[in-house]
Amino acid sequence: MLKELLYTGMGGALLLKEKVEEELKKLEDKGKLNTSDTKSFLESLKTKGEDEEKRLKEELKATIREVIEELGIATKKDIEALKS
Repeated sequence: MLKELLYTGMGGALLLKEKVEEELKKLEDKGKLNTSDTKSFLESLKTKGEDEEKRLKEELKATIREVIEELGIATKKDIEALKS
């Protein structure tokens, strides 16, 4: 279920990216934007997207750790400690 949710989010982001690129190309063709502005804007979006992806991954990891702790599930660290 989690994997499906992530894939859905990524699919939506990809669709949005394509739409934004399409609209920017239209503005570029009409002469309302120049190529360097378009590239700069797309690079900015890419950087923000990568930063957001990192933040979401860290948030997801923290949430999973909390759930594991609440459920009392043994982690690799716990098992290694018992083996020692």
